[in-house]
Amino acid sequence: MLTNLLILDIETVPQVARFNLLNETWQHLWCEKISKTVPENTAPEDSYTQRAGILAEFGKIICISTAFFYENNQKQICLKMKSIYGHNEKEILTQFAALCNKMQQHNPHFQFAGHNIKEFDIPFIGRRFLINHLPLPTYMQLQDKRPWDVKMFDTLSWWKFGDYKNFTSLHLLANVLDIPTSKSDIDGSMVQQVYYQENNLPRIVNYCQRDVVVTANIILRFHNQEILTENNITIVD
Repeated sequence: MLTNLLILDIETVPQVARFNLLNETWQHLWCEKISKTVPENTAPEDSYTQRAGILAEFGKIICISTAFFYENNQKQICLKMKSIYGHNEKEILTQFAALCNKMQQHNPHFQFAGHNIKEFDIPFIGRRFLINHLPLPTYMQLQDKRPWDVKMFDTLSWWKFGDYKNFTSLHLLANVLDIPTSKSDIDGSMVQQVYYQENNLPRIVNYCQRDVVVTANIILRFHNQEILTENNITIVD
């Protein structure tokens, strides 16, 4: 059921703006971490800029946008969206847990939904809970679960149709399914620059929210439903 879904997307950046701002221990840990996954001649400064934001040990969450489906009085499918963002990651995660707890109380069978959330968003969030010394909510305790016991609506997994070799970006999938894309202002590769150089967190939040809307429309397309109109999308504080 669509109303069981809590759609989410996260935006992440490196813990610090540049590699040389890490202390010696963390510089060594970074070089050790990426030693086997980047070309040999890549400078640590460059690899840090390129990859630190997507590794939970070296990155942090600056925005979590969430949304859920509901029906209005005209029986139209609508979307209500809320974003949690800021510079204090621990506060972001605390608020996110409170939101999920409320969702769980209202609907014990709720599921996370998103694009590639099984491989990125949910593991990243769970790891950052532990790194910030926060208790891990029951719905994030996935470490020992078998893959088929993890209930999530991952649009990437749906699109794979069992093909484990295929990766399709949200942007490509939206275009393939004739859904308006979110890549009109910035893309994921620009988030770090917008955060650290432009100091423009609202711009990142807006981008994250647009990704959630795109994901919601992909889910509707999978269910052979009409996609959302602007009038059927509500953003709450």
